[in-house]
Amino acid sequence: MKLLGSLTSPFVRKVRVVMAEKRIECDFELHDPWSSATPLSEFNPLGKVPVLVMDDGTALFDSRVIVEYLDGLTPVSRLIPDNGRPRVMVRRWEALADGVLEAAIAMLQEGKRPASLQSQEWIAQQERKVTAGLARMAHDLGDKNWCYGEAYSLADIAVGCCLGWLALRFPEMDWAGSHPNLKKHYDKLTKRPSFAETAPKT
Repeated sequence: MKLLGSLTSPFVRKVRVVMAEKRIECDFELHDPWSSATPLSEFNPLGKVPVLVMDDGTALFDSRVIVEYLDGLTPVSRLIPDNGRPRVMVRRWEALADGVLEAAIAMLQEGKRPASLQSQEWIAQQERKVTAGLARMAHDLGDKNWCYGEAYSLADIAVGCCLGWLALRFPEMDWAGSHPNLKKHYDKLTKRPSFAETAPKT
């Protein structure tokens, strides 16, 4: 298998953390999804990362699909509950973290447009989503050790990757100051080898 992605994408990082936790070896091939020269569209028609190319050449895309596949490859360090409410709640955390990221990325991309073409209303709308999403994370985490249940799971990985990317791209948001429990949780996650080894680099 080989993973196509970038060093800064939080969605790629999510996949890489899952691989590290589950001790799955995979070649990592760097691709810039914003480059017109990238061959990503040969594997993913949407031109996005991450893409996991399996041994038979089949390509999986979207981080949620990829981590689902990876978690079922080996029973080592299961990160997604098998079924029922626990499974749905862990995936709910993932959807929340991914949604915050999608809104923040939309803000970032709009901010790169010429000032005369930017929509401040659009940026403000996305920022409200980020703010509300972080508030929900903080509320639902409370004083618990883990996002859901009594053990580390994909929920924690998704939240950690989200917070790490926000700290990299939007330090002025100061989510850590606004939500001390998220900061405490993030600090705990960054001590794990899987997070330390995949820390985003500009």
